[in-house]
Amino acid sequence: MRMRLEQKAARREVVSAASLLAPASVLVCVMMLAPLVLLARYSLNRYDAIEMMVAALTPQNYVRFFSDPFYLHVMLVTIRVSAIVTVACLALGLPMSWRLARSQSRWKGVYVMLLILPLFIGSVPRPDGWLILFARGGMLDVIAGALFDAHGVDLMYTETAVIFGIISINLPFTILTLQSVFEGIDPRLEEAAASMGAPPARSFMRIIMPLSLPGIMLGGALCFILSMNAFPTPLLLGGPRFQMMAPLLYWEFNTNNNWPFAGALAFILMATTLTLTVLANVVVPRRYRPA
Repeated sequence: MRMRLEQKAARREVVSAASLLAPASVLVCVMMLAPLVLLARYSLNRYDAIEMMVAALTPQNYVRFFSDPFYLHVMLVTIRVSAIVTVACLALGLPMSWRLARSQSRWKGVYVMLLILPLFIGSVPRPDGWLILFARGGMLDVIAGALFDAHGVDLMYTETAVIFGIISINLPFTILTLQSVFEGIDPRLEEAAASMGAPPARSFMRIIMPLSLPGIMLGGALCFILSMNAFPTPLLLGGPRFQMMAPLLYWEFNTNNNWPFAGALAFILMATTLTLTVLANVVVPRRYRPA
């Protein structure tokens, strides 16, 4: 009798939880899937300069992308920039997040707030700040002229400027992700390693790194996805001659009004991002994976 009452109570809890979660879950699924289904249908249509979009079922938009060296080059540039940004964010974010996670200072909350503070600024004003630094006559040009008597430093509209701009946006996300990963690792493991004579660097590489590697891969995947879909930074810092996938997609959609080809670009970008992210997680050594 008692078991039946417990089973009924458990079923009531499940039904109650489902009734609370179901409306929001259905709404989120519909709002996410409906645009994707519509965009997939658009990508199979045909573009006409007069009628704009002609209903069809043709793969010509995808064939156009993979047969044109220009679009393939843009995709390779996007992947290269995203990979460089991801490696840089992980290299810069690992020591900062580790120090922040193990900090016992009363100022830790202030440090976290200073880290989050740049996220309060929109993604458009921040690249404008880099204009002051990178442009001819900007801060770098003035410093180079004062220290090395070298004028004419101009990094604007280059791949380097785009990389620095995306790093400044993605680095806080990477640090916050890695900080939560390191805080989930028991500090007593380090104490045990130290008691056995292991120096801090060795205990970090042999104990902390294997335990945190899945989380590090997650942070790298987040940074890579954000970089692949970066829009205002490549547009403002890269200029019209530097192309990445997101500005190109916007150009086809908003300027050329070629919605079918823009839909194909969106799905190719999404598929490439997901494929590379999955492959990056597959190459993690099995001995680093949790049992």
